Amino acid sequence: MPKAEDWIKRLGLEPHPEGGWYRETYRSSGSYDFSGTVPFDGPRAYATSIHYLLERGGRSRLHRIHSDELWYFHAGGPLEVHIFPETGPPASFTLGPDPDRGEVLHSSVPAGCRFGASMPDRPDRDPYSLVSCVVAPGFDFRDFAFADGAELASRFPAHRDIIAALS
Repeated sequence: MPKAEDWIKRLGLEPHPEGGWYRETYRSSGSYDFSGTVPFDGPRAYATSIHYLLERGGRSRLHRIHSDELWYFHAGGPLEVHIFPETGPPASFTLGPDPDRGEVLHSSVPAGCRFGASMPDRPDRDPYSLVSCVVAPGFDFRDFAFADGAELASRFPAHRDIIAALS
């Protein structure tokens, strides 16, 4: 069974600013023209996709993008994704291969939500998680911003611990 280092090398993954490893695998040749449109400020690909790998002990720091993001599980252990919307209660899902433990193979994060991910501390499972993310309209770093952990903790005090861990 491949280890995290094997996947990183085989897939040509690079460090991601939010934590973990990634590589863009798809960017549509067509694009939408969002010139003069909020929250976008110009053209965006119809869709983009990346491979993303997170190792146990790492985290995907809380951040926000302007597009919907679809998540797909591929290999390794489970990955918990925590979502903090502008309105309404926080939510989460766990990507993984074991539906008996509440894990799902696919889920999504709505546009505009703050979100981050980490691996549950489960020594009986693989020490990494390999997933893919599809973003539509396509991802652009101009649409990426880290979340303010203190602001989120004040809005969601019952979730201070996970917010601190992902900030």
